[in-house]
Amino acid sequence: MFNPAKTSETKARRDRELDAYRLDAAADVATMLRRLHEDDVQLNLNAPDGHVYTTTLWAIDAERGVLSFAADARDPHLQEVLGADEAAVVGYLENIKIQFEVGNLVLVRRAYESALNTSYPREIFRFQRRSSYRVQPILGNMPLARLRHPSNPEMQLELRILDISIGGCAILLPADIPSLEPGISIDHVVIELDPNSQLDAMLRLQHVASIQPDSGALCLGCEFVEPTAQAEHTLRRYIDQTQKRRRLVLAG
Repeated sequence: MFNPAKTSETKARRDRELDAYRLDAAADVATMLRRLHEDDVQLNLNAPDGHVYTTTLWAIDAERGVLSFAADARDPHLQEVLGADEAAVVGYLENIKIQFEVGNLVLVRRAYESALNTSYPREIFRFQRRSSYRVQPILGNMPLARLRHPSNPEMQLELRILDISIGGCAILLPADIPSLEPGISIDHVVIELDPNSQLDAMLRLQHVASIQPDSGALCLGCEFVEPTAQAEHTLRRYIDQTQKRRRLVLAG
């Protein structure tokens, strides 16, 4: 039976848990938005129905209470998000996940460019991107991710893993390979940690970032989706061994 009191109590408890991550002072919100704008951070606008549009923060107008995001009026993903009354904006500053809510989505068309105007957020949340320690592989022992390109299953990929943790990994995508959309899930990925250790995984693409502008290469930030106990054991062992090897290298 539905219990309104219990539901209200659960919501209040969740709100209290979020207090540690909440920024609601006007100066703090303004500072965080300015960083997202100045660093040209890629942001995902996530509609409640699951549609996602990737963009950047173009302009901030605190006095009018408006945020403007770069927009391509011809992009079908934008049209899908425009159908929603609100969206959750998600981006990453180094190892910190930034998230806030916007509403009143309006496409503003101009002669040579368009913008997506939304309401100015009253609060922003900062979450640690990964709760577990991540390691960068030692040169000469680079792990690989083997998968089929989601939009072209005939394309078999073998991609370098830049760093890895229990929770996820960063994968290097060369410029000559078609990019991927944040939010998608990738099945049947084989993670080859070393010649004697590999695991099967499902990945969820959290964000895409440019890391080598001259070459056009991208970094795919991925999350492991419901890894098995055996997969977690293999990951922990690899991370521990990599840390030990790195300490030996530094000590030598």
